[in-house]
Amino acid sequence: MSWLETLRTSLDAIRSHRMRSGLTMLGILIGIAAVILTVGLGEGAQAQVASAINSLGTNLLVVSPGSTTSSTTGVRGGSGSATTLTVHDANALAAPGVAPDIAAVAPTTSRSTSLAAGSTTWTTSVVGTTPGWLSVRARTLSEGRFLTDADETGEAAVTVLGPSTAQELFGTTNAVGRTVTIGSTPFEVIGVLASAGTSSAQNQDDQAVVPISTAADRLIGGSTRTSVQSIYLEASTSDTLSAAYQEANQELLALHHITNETAADFTIASQESLLTTASSVSQTLTLLLGGVAAISLLVGGIGVMNIMLVSVTERIREIGLRKAVGASPTVIRRQFMVEASVLGLAGGLLGALLGIIGALVLPHLIGIQIAISPWATVVAILTAIAIGLVFGVYPASRAARLAPIDALRSE
Repeated sequence: MSWLETLRTSLDAIRSHRMRSGLTMLGILIGIAAVILTVGLGEGAQAQVASAINSLGTNLLVVSPGSTTSSTTGVRGGSGSATTLTVHDANALAAPGVAPDIAAVAPTTSRSTSLAAGSTTWTTSVVGTTPGWLSVRARTLSEGRFLTDADETGEAAVTVLGPSTAQELFGTTNAVGRTVTIGSTPFEVIGVLASAGTSSAQNQDDQAVVPISTAADRLIGGSTRTSVQSIYLEASTSDTLSAAYQEANQELLALHHITNETAADFTIASQESLLTTASSVSQTLTLLLGGVAAISLLVGGIGVMNIMLVSVTERIREIGLRKAVGASPTVIRRQFMVEASVLGLAGGLLGALLGIIGALVLPHLIGIQIAISPWATVVAILTAIAIGLVFGVYPASRAARLAPIDALRSE
């Protein structure tokens, strides 16, 4: 019997038991779809995390102050609770020749403050920073201009609003030239930021940016007005990120008169380390979910074997007759292996189709990005065929071993 005849006979056998064949393929179908969606969810989550971290800025380093310890109770505050970083530190890092691999520096300080425009009020984060913030944070303007060195030097009462803030205060993002009161000080709106979405659980579109000198003297005041909550550093290129880290670390240790690096009163986090950590978590979850999906495939494979065993039992007389007229054990084995492979292939193709449809539809329902991975789809289909072959070996071998006389004598 040729391969073409074997395939035709196998398809006829599958069509003659449509319900049984359909239920067999269903197990593989669900497993394959689960694998594709699981891998897609994992890759989608990694892409979202990478996008969120990259939205903070390109080639980014973030310097944060250390923690505080109460002199009376001994209670330690969390990381970033100290006031060990100052505008002077940022200026030193930005000085020519100090850190040649640092392209831009942007110290920031922020606090939640009430803004008012006429009778409309809105509470948001007011960020005091320098003109370099726009480049370091990889932001753009939708209209107007950003802060300038003249605004910083003259402690100008000007602000750049996020699009959500402008919408809440004025009912439109066309806010340039209008006046908004921050605290008790009127500020002129000189620009509106382009939308950047939500990052790190913070709405990047809801904030008001003012010169850091203005924030220190008009909004914050007190003895801590020169301290900053973080210093954003932009490396000149992605290849110099490590060098920029070392330069910033050494300069800050010298400025703070710290000889033992383990006693540093600041921390520097790189964009690369944040991305590596987040990706590691996503990969672990993907492997975990992938294991669950693999169990579904195993169950589907066992279903194939059970159905093929039932098929062998039901077709004993057919097998005996074919062997009696000269069919070799190889031909019998090949027919049942082809049947199992066809069931695996059909289940794999349908499962891949279901997984792709799910990847296209589900993001609109659950709001989570699902990536369609071509390699995962191909591997899943090949796995389905392999499952049919592997779990079809025993039933096919059992059919091939039947003696013609015994098969023909069976009822």
